[in-house]
Amino acid sequence: FRSRAIAANNILNSLFMVASAVFAAVLAGMGVSIPSVLLVAALLNLLVAAYIYSLLPEFMMRFLVWIATHTLYRIRHEGLEHIPEEGPCVLVCNHVSFMDALILAGAVRRPVRFVMDHNIFKVPLLNFVFRTARAIPIAPAKEDPQAKARAFDAVAAALAEGEVVCIFPEGKITYDGQINPFKSGIEEIVARTPVPVVPMALCGMWGSFFSRRYGPAMLSWPRRAWSRIALKAAAPVPAAQVSAAGLQQAVSQLRGNWQ
Repeated sequence: FRSRAIAANNILNSLFMVASAVFAAVLAGMGVSIPSVLLVAALLNLLVAAYIYSLLPEFMMRFLVWIATHTLYRIRHEGLEHIPEEGPCVLVCNHVSFMDALILAGAVRRPVRFVMDHNIFKVPLLNFVFRTARAIPIAPAKEDPQAKARAFDAVAAALAEGEVVCIFPEGKITYDGQINPFKSGIEEIVARTPVPVVPMALCGMWGSFFSRRYGPAMLSWPRRAWSRIALKAAAPVPAAQVSAAGLQQAVSQLRGNWQ
């Protein structure tokens, strides 16, 4: 299949190269200067790029996220090969800062559906980004039980379609750099849709501008730039062995002495 795809791509590239040469020759025959030909080609490329991005906005967003996260941090990846190349799975990770989801989205090769707090999901302007990334808003049962039920339905539907879903089982960003107790939501998800769960750990984000180490996040002066962080993953846990406590222990072991 890969060979056929490469061969088809080569044929299309050759056809477009010939077409572009003919197009340039026609413009030259009409007396159009070479700089003008290049300008026309650039404008056409912009139109084609805009059309492609309109068809696949999620991949455009992921590309921008990758640039942003790798500009802000020096990220070391460990064990990401444990994430299945295909088929449904759930990623669970510790929650240290407001950048956590973006770092995961820029590092994991497959598109990831993030489950996130409904209040953050509704933030103006950012809501466009979250909807483009197809994030799943969720609310606590005591606050809005229907919103929670809709979120669990959306997670089950995504997993049934073979997608990757990521949750932060702590339910909130840490205030002290330590991992908060994992909530039982992950157990409910896997009980409803039995899929493997991949434990992941973000290391080195505590103390960043987007964490709560020095008070409310993003309100203190940045204290470091292009810092070293790590994103680690362990082998998937079979659905039958999934428990909130067991996953918390796996994430803690992955993190080690990092914060």
